Amino acid sequence: MKQTFLKRTFLNPVSTLASSYIQGNVADSQNGAANHLGNMLIIADCHKVTEFEFYLGTKQARRHSLAKINLLIQFLTAYRDALAKESELIENFKKSK
Repeated sequence: MKQTFLKRTFLNPVSTLASSYIQGNVADSQNGAANHLGNMLIIADCHKVTEFEFYLGTKQARRHSLAKINLLIQFLTAYRDALAKESELIENFKKSK
């Protein structure tokens, strides 16, 4: 099946030998003609793999899938901001010693 989005990105430098990655695929709906498609987002960290499905087969499913990805993005953005803040606080504390 043709994909409109297919990408895998490793999350750690190669030198770490860690196998963490994020992978996503969005199937081609053939201009809307096909709606029972397998759209997946996979997040893997070492030996743990989490798969998120984004079904587009019904109007309600499409609404739920878009809400799910938007919530994931919102959550990850807030998490990144908190992590960056704590990292900066730790760096500043170490410099003051």
